[in-house]
Amino acid sequence: MSTPRKTTIYDISTKAGVSASTVASVMNGSWKARRITEATANRVRKIADELGYTINLQARGLRISNSGMVGMILPMLDNRYFSSLAAAFETIARARNLVPAVVSTYRDPKEERNTVEALIAHNVDALFIAGATDPDSVARLCDAAKLKHINLDLPGHQGVSVISDNYRGARALTREILARRTKASQNSFHFIGGIATDYNTMERIRGFSTELTQAGIQIKPDTISAEGYDARVAEDTIRSVYNRLGSLPEILFVNSSIAFEGIVRFLKNLPIEEIHQCSIGCFDYDPFIELLHFPVVMVRQNVQAMVERCYKLLDQDDFNGNRLELIPTELVLPHRG
Repeated sequence: MSTPRKTTIYDISTKAGVSASTVASVMNGSWKARRITEATANRVRKIADELGYTINLQARGLRISNSGMVGMILPMLDNRYFSSLAAAFETIARARNLVPAVVSTYRDPKEERNTVEALIAHNVDALFIAGATDPDSVARLCDAAKLKHINLDLPGHQGVSVISDNYRGARALTREILARRTKASQNSFHFIGGIATDYNTMERIRGFSTELTQAGIQIKPDTISAEGYDARVAEDTIRSVYNRLGSLPEILFVNSSIAFEGIVRFLKNLPIEEIHQCSIGCFDYDPFIELLHFPVVMVRQNVQAMVERCYKLLDQDDFNGNRLELIPTELVLPHRG
């Protein structure tokens, strides 16, 4: 016999004809601060009683309780990695009877601050700062509002940060594509994509450089190009490299699936035999890459583990201080055809 499904705030909101955040505010007692009418609050409580809804703060997590909402800002949603972060964040929030609010800020520091101010005004219980361009500025806003916050994907200097182990992941990726070289006469090794001043990119470049150095390969300044994630920039970069060398490099480390789109736009015009002469790796994961007619080694970041760790840290009563937690990545090898 299956266990009956527990009533959620979404069930109540549907029957009451109000938003889930309104239900959460009524149930946790903050409805007056949000200017919800007493008549609405009474109707919500009556329906909750009829449906047998009970509040379980321990299951809900996040020992602060203002609105029942938890927020996340991230650079964009039209990217598999960031959309996966958002999906994991929303799934766990709902499992805790929290209402998730996800907003993309387009890598614009001003938009990040404006969005966070709006979320603070809505009295969110906690904020996930994912991939922010200026995480410390956002953190200062949270500190002033006494709002629990945590950095995700990119670290900040204020507060706790949970990110992928970019250095070890980049070393593993570089080691693998080095081992897959089909020729060793050109001695050309290129890194394309990312932002040079971005912590994650710097750590990936460090991992890439460490493996090349250990392999006895001298790193040349013009072999590392970190001028942004834009696909068009990546396409122009690989075209320039190809024209300068007269061929593709021996190995190519592509920093993100966004940059990889630009690489593919250029590669599609080359003979497949020529592409196979280049050992390619991408620090990002997209299942569609596996369908290409040439092999690509990928790094998959453990999104679920990262987000789960953030929630567990926010649950702690002594959540404070500045520290960095690294989550291991996974190397995804291409299928052998």
